[in-house]
Amino acid sequence: MPTEFFMPMKPPTATHQEKQVAVVDGKPVFYEPDDLKAARAKLTAHLGKHVPQKKYSGVALRVTVKWLFPIPEGSKHYDGEWKKTKPDTHNLNKLPFDIMTNLGFWKDDALVASEIIEKFWAKLPGIYIKIEEL
Repeated sequence: MPTEFFMPMKPPTATHQEKQVAVVDGKPVFYEPDDLKAARAKLTAHLGKHVPQKKYSGVALRVTVKWLFPIPEGSKHYDGEWKKTKPDTHNLNKLPFDIMTNLGFWKDDALVASEIIEKFWAKLPGIYIKIEEL
């Protein structure tokens, strides 16, 4: 049985690759900027409500994620229109997948053999996620 849920929220636009690096005593130190920390906290809070009772393990998975971004005030965008501006789809899923691994959705996100990532403008913003065993 697939795991399927919708999280109504304004999706964060900060993505995992926004991590920064500083040099301390001649060594690189990686850190998350404040907007990435806020995105991590927001996604953790929302995803934490949907952890499946049984962790996915040993079976290939398909994960469908639909990112529904709020229509900007005064824009000509319409509900359901494809969003063709940043953030890029290939960057959007890294942070939530890492969080889902930490929360216990699956043993390892390497189990995800198929991803469908879509982004739209929407009257009701949020993130829709469906996890299916293949």
